[in-house]
Amino acid sequence: MVKSAAMIRQSSLTKLGVMINTAVNSKRNNSNGEIQWCFSQVKGTLDDDVTEADIISCVEFNHDGDLLATGDKGGRVVIFQRDPVSKNCIPRRGEYNVYSTFQSHEPEFDYLKSLEIEEKINKIRWLKRKNQAHFLLSTNDKTIKLWKVSERDKRVEGYNTKEENGQMRDPSCITALRVPVIKPMELMVEASPRRIFANAHTYHINSISVNSDQETYLSADDLRINLWHLEITDQSFNIVDIKPTNMEELTEVITAAEFHPKECNLFVYSSSKGTIRLCDMRAAALCDRHSKLFEEPEDPTNRSFFSEIISSISDVKLSNTGRYMISRDYLSVKVWDLHMETKPIESYPVHEYLRSKLCSLYENDCIFDKFECCWNGTDTAIMTGSYNNFFRMFDRTTRRDATLEASRDIAKPKTLLKPRKVCTGGKRKKDEISVDCLDFNKKILHTAWHPSENIIAVAATNNLFLFQDKF
Repeated sequence: MVKSAAMIRQSSLTKLGVMINTAVNSKRNNSNGEIQWCFSQVKGTLDDDVTEADIISCVEFNHDGDLLATGDKGGRVVIFQRDPVSKNCIPRRGEYNVYSTFQSHEPEFDYLKSLEIEEKINKIRWLKRKNQAHFLLSTNDKTIKLWKVSERDKRVEGYNTKEENGQMRDPSCITALRVPVIKPMELMVEASPRRIFANAHTYHINSISVNSDQETYLSADDLRINLWHLEITDQSFNIVDIKPTNMEELTEVITAAEFHPKECNLFVYSSSKGTIRLCDMRAAALCDRHSKLFEEPEDPTNRSFFSEIISSISDVKLSNTGRYMISRDYLSVKVWDLHMETKPIESYPVHEYLRSKLCSLYENDCIFDKFECCWNGTDTAIMTGSYNNFFRMFDRTTRRDATLEASRDIAKPKTLLKPRKVCTGGKRKKDEISVDCLDFNKKILHTAWHPSENIIAVAATNNLFLFQDKF
């Protein structure tokens, strides 16, 4: 009798287990085991009339993800701060409000070369926080600036030698000494330039990267990479120089450069020839000889007139662990293991359907667009942009991918993003879009992923879209 009761109990537990597993698996299957992204916010006007100066040119989260900075073609930097209520509520939400806006760069003119220097912000990089203030580096084509962003919520009143409006008092009128007092005031966020690093680049700066020692950083242009100390503005060390003696012999240019996240002596840089070089600054003062060369052999079947252009690497990012790196060329994203130079360990096609359109993309100059790529906080997923305001997500664990759209049509809180599909020919399904209908003027070049949460920032022309996992 006891045995029978035990068997019945075991049978009930088994059924309960099966029911729980079925429920969990059905939920997982509904979402394909993937993150379900939903709309959170959009920043910037949604008008069709876009001013060139308002176009976003870079996006960057700081190290804890509480601040998000954007730079635009008008030389402005806008910093958004995470809303404390949305951060601490359950479930957590990724909502950001404007924290500070300042003019980082102004248009200049180089009289020696008769060249206009654009104010456009090419890159923003945050320094790790050491005190109450925040520090970031911003650069245009020629000049890098170190900015201090700090808060002030108190003011001093009752000076002896000056009035409240700042005007100096006549010493003969001072008959008694006052003790100045500190009074609260409305919070004011100030941005001030602490250092200006200029006159070190002959060509346009395409990258800046802060070293893991938080004391030095590198800046790269088309032919050279310089190493700077954050406290010294009047000198830098040239650590890579690929400029040939005769410029007619020039065959490649530097497209991106980045320091290793953990080893302060290592950095990588990519080239227009589709190669990535890893250099060790301990080996020599001038790193003209690389330690490792990462290059994928070309597939002869895909060889065409455009092969060299589309193999040019537009961005390279080392993983948070420092073991891997991703590179973005025109049609794909590749994952490299720093221990294996011969070929990438993973390759993800971004918009392979454009291979047949390369001729028209060459004619309208879109083939030269520089798409960026980024990792998530755990190095398990990759994000990069495409055309028609599409952006691509690749899950390294499940090997699934998704095409999502940053569109004003879904600009309602909690709206789920539906995966988009591009039809290349034949019969088009209801939810698909034809490759011939893609808008190449709408492009996602700049994206950023929160360092520890599933919150992403996507720059679509003059709008900044914020998405997060379903809540």
